[in-house]
Amino acid sequence: MSEVTDLTVIEIKTEQAPVLYVAGGLDAYLEQIRQAVNEVPDLSTKKGRDRVASLAAQVSRSKTAIEKPGREYLKRLKEAVRPAEAEIKRFVDACDELRDATRRPLTEWEAEQERIKAEEAMNAMHAEALVMNEEFDRQRAAQIEADHEMALLMNDKFDRDRAAQIEADHEMALLMNDKFDRDREEQRRLAEQAQREHEERIKREAAEQARRDAEAKHKAEIEAAARREAEEKARAEQAERQRIEAEQRAAREKQEAEARAEREKAAAVEAERLKAKQAEEARLAEEKRKAEEEARRAADKEHRRTVNRRVYADLIAQGIPEEFAQKAVLAIAGGKVQDAHIKY
Repeated sequence: MSEVTDLTVIEIKTEQAPVLYVAGGLDAYLEQIRQAVNEVPDLSTKKGRDRVASLAAQVSRSKTAIEKPGREYLKRLKEAVRPAEAEIKRFVDACDELRDATRRPLTEWEAEQERIKAEEAMNAMHAEALVMNEEFDRQRAAQIEADHEMALLMNDKFDRDRAAQIEADHEMALLMNDKFDRDREEQRRLAEQAQREHEERIKREAAEQARRDAEAKHKAEIEAAARREAEEKARAEQAERQRIEAEQRAAREKQEAEARAEREKAAAVEAERLKAKQAEEARLAEEKRKAEEEARRAADKEHRRTVNRRVYADLIAQGIPEEFAQKAVLAIAGGKVQDAHIKY
């Protein structure tokens, strides 16, 4: 089993959020977590199984420690964006209202011009209808006059042919002519009345058609003007949206570039810090090893000195002179006496 390690408690400070919660910003923490759980516990033992469960729980705690401040940072970002969105919408709506109000006199003038044109067209058609009616009246009057002259000629011929009979039946003819004249006058009156009614109907129909045509033209022109205005408004709105999108895209790219620079700077600082930390840890470990080695050597030396003193004292106690006892201890400790050694 590899050396047992525990995850260091992770704490994300508020000022760290802008450079951490970006693309790749949490890689260092993720690698730290991976390294901390890079173990292969023995699952055949309860201790090993408990260790696996403990490592998994530590990963969950580390995840929560990083995710929770990240969610809070994201919430702050969204809240910071809302006033900007509201202000942009207020500005756009105000500009639209100002644009419409600015153009309203021109729009009203254009509509008035269209109305005047339609009215002039209707008047022109009405005048044309009057001219046509007058021409029809002149032609009809000429035809009536021609018919009257023809009737006079025919009457003259009839009078000459029937002069004798008329003269003989003068009294009877007068009576018959009076009735005939009355009947013909009535027929002429009825014919003229029918003609007038026909002409009036034609005039009314022509005027009504002219009015309908003028109204249709006016309506079509108004609709065309409305379509042109709507298209112009749509183009303006599209251009404004494109401008806003371009500005937002530029702002995002600038922000991303700044964040990337900050992230790279933070990564460089973090790498330098880790490097310095590792160097410091290596130096402290080396100093600790040297101190422990020195302490071990000093303890061993002191232990040997103590043992040698006991041997020296025992030799003297056996009646060996101090000088010989000291030389004997030095010889045995130095490995110069075969098959003799001091147990330390």
